[in-house]
Amino acid sequence: MKTFLAKTSTKIIIGVILIGAAFFGVFKYVEYRFDLLAGVVAQSKDNLSEADQKIAELEATLAGTQSTVTSALDQAEVSNRNLKDQVNEMTNTVGALEKLSTTDPELLKKYSKVYFLNEHYVPISLSDIPAEDRSKSSTNFQFHSDALPYLEKMIEAANDEDGLSLLAQSAYRSFAAQSVLKANYKVIYGAGTANSFSADQGYSEHQLGTTLDFTTGKTAGALEGFDKTPEYKWLLDNAYQYGFVISYPANNAYYKYEPWHWRFVGVALATRLHDDKTYFYGMDQRIIDTYLAQIFD
Repeated sequence: MKTFLAKTSTKIIIGVILIGAAFFGVFKYVEYRFDLLAGVVAQSKDNLSEADQKIAELEATLAGTQSTVTSALDQAEVSNRNLKDQVNEMTNTVGALEKLSTTDPELLKKYSKVYFLNEHYVPISLSDIPAEDRSKSSTNFQFHSDALPYLEKMIEAANDEDGLSLLAQSAYRSFAAQSVLKANYKVIYGAGTANSFSADQGYSEHQLGTTLDFTTGKTAGALEGFDKTPEYKWLLDNAYQYGFVISYPANNAYYKYEPWHWRFVGVALATRLHDDKTYFYGMDQRIIDTYLAQIFD
């Protein structure tokens, strides 16, 4: 019996030992597999970290490339704009030269006691001022054809105002017509007085065809007293918008004050004279000449 118990105990112990060994083996295997998995995870993390670094490097490279490309595109755009500006400037210059080549160079010269128009000078083209825009007593009613539309628009705008009746009285005069007129003035007023308000032939702005004397429908063609009319006030405030300026304002150095005498010089120059509060004969001729190409713009 003791022998049997001893053998049984021995078997139980051996079984426990075997079971423990088995569990130990399993534990060691699990530990091994865990370590192996941990190594794989660690390697994966390293790989991921390396991949993230490469991605970051690629993104930095891409950003740098994009910045370079953007900078290059910006530079190209600036170059294109500069080129377009140069082309536009050249085109404008060519256009201005073409205009100058076909525009009468006399139109913006100072003719009152300065420049001289000979007896053969006649404007390139003259047209009649419409009957409704001129005084019934007018006998000189031709005007430069290219400037006439500006005159018609101005008279229409003035007469759209309540109570205004602006009319053209005397426009183009030839060299011969001015000569006859001046001779008559000398007989009537004497040479000294006539010279103070009337130009000699060749020095009259009227020969250009872009100058005229205004009157009103209320004064039957009379010029004296025009500065007291609302039509004159309207011209002072608005004529520059249509390219017209008063040639001989008060205190000018050429002729006596002539509120009725207005000259077409183009909208650009008329606007500058108006804004600068000066008059045509008070401006340097070299500056005036720069506006010739724009006179009919």
